Amino acid sequence: MKFEFRPVDPAADAPLLHSWMSRDYARFWGMGTATVDEVRSEYSGIDANPHHEAWLGLLGPTPAFLMESYAPDHSPLAGLYPVQPGDRGMHLLMGPPDIPQHGFTAAAFRAVMLFLFASPQTQRVVVEPDVRNTKIHVLNERVGFQPHGRIELPDKTALLSFCTRQQFKAAAASAPTTFQGATP
Repeated sequence: MKFEFRPVDPAADAPLLHSWMSRDYARFWGMGTATVDEVRSEYSGIDANPHHEAWLGLLGPTPAFLMESYAPDHSPLAGLYPVQPGDRGMHLLMGPPDIPQHGFTAAAFRAVMLFLFASPQTQRVVVEPDVRNTKIHVLNERVGFQPHGRIELPDKTALLSFCTRQQFKAAAASAPTTFQGATP
């Protein structure tokens, strides 16, 4: 699967993102009760922030997932752990599939990691999912993330985890059917 990335257009993409965020599986995203206008406003704010980006992952012309990338030292993580040069935060929200495909989420996650590590500045990817989101913890570990510990954020208790280029490369090598060709 070959995914392409394009920046989120807050005005044009808000209805689509709202439809994803309002589903039960997206409850950990924290915008389940947001209106389309509130989603548009949130992503307009991200669009204006030089330390935060939002991307749609596309499979062909079809949006498949939302990925946010951010500078941890300019986020709620600032001061909660020793930020290292080259740290890049990431959030991932999969779109609902028309027809579920085995391995699709893993392939999308691999594409996200390759996209982030394509920047020579990115040395380590940082995630902080809700501690109750056990599905994402399993997926994070499969791509090489190592849990660091729990942290308290304004909206959740999170599991702070890190993945270096080397950890991602090792995970890719140990799971060739899922991460075939991964070379960060």
